[in-house]
Amino acid sequence: MLPLLVLALFVVFFVLPVLWLLLAATKTDDQLVHANPLSFGSLHALRANWDALTAYQDDAILLWLRNSAVYSFLALVITLCVAVPAGYALAMTEFRGRRTLLVATLVVMLMPNATLVVPLFLELNAVHLIGTMWSIILPYAFYPFGVYLTYIYFSTALPRELLDAARLDGCSEFGVFRRVALPLATPVVALVGFFSFVANWTNYFLPYVMLPQSDQFPVQVGLGTLLDSVPQFNPTAAGTLEVQRPELALATLLAITPVLVVFLFSQRFLVAGMLAGATKH
Repeated sequence: MLPLLVLALFVVFFVLPVLWLLLAATKTDDQLVHANPLSFGSLHALRANWDALTAYQDDAILLWLRNSAVYSFLALVITLCVAVPAGYALAMTEFRGRRTLLVATLVVMLMPNATLVVPLFLELNAVHLIGTMWSIILPYAFYPFGVYLTYIYFSTALPRELLDAARLDGCSEFGVFRRVALPLATPVVALVGFFSFVANWTNYFLPYVMLPQSDQFPVQVGLGTLLDSVPQFNPTAAGTLEVQRPELALATLLAITPVLVVFLFSQRFLVAGMLAGATKH
């Protein structure tokens, strides 16, 4: 009985809202308000909503999606190039200040992202990067959770005998990392990459503060702009640039689709990565 109750609550709180969102994009605004919430509208209404959405500020939604992809993927590349070697170095080497660095990484990882926005703004403003894509990419690439996750993996799940054997065969430390440690760490690297991508894609506050122009916005900030243009949510928005609620629902679906696609294609690695480090060799 208890499992069925938990499953029912899961459906009510998670599945039904997503189903409603999918169906909302197929309706007119009048149908969205007065028709059955879980009824299908029509393909004609879906097409009309798409045309109206893409006409908003000359395909702004597509530009915002492209911006999000550029910011997220460039930051992801930098994150993987920095976090994985850093985690390996922290796990495999002893140096002065190592413990302090680990504690600092853990503390920063636990801090809410919003608390870092003002210091980041001041730092980036000092080097004149505000309003550029690097004001988003560089903070996105700073990912202490990825460093700590790879540190845990290399500390617990990586067989030291393999590394010692590679060193005896004449591998340099970089060769040991590249030829032995990195291939074995593929699941945890995929896990770090997925979490980093999702955090980058869904970040709202940082680009909202850093980017002054609409054509620089990622899709999350763009959704805020669309929300402000819906008359039912913002009475001052009534006019030529107003957006209807089904169009907003369609924009939301477009915004979450890339994360869903990445998850579906990487779930095998994600499961392996979540189990990595569960046992010690």
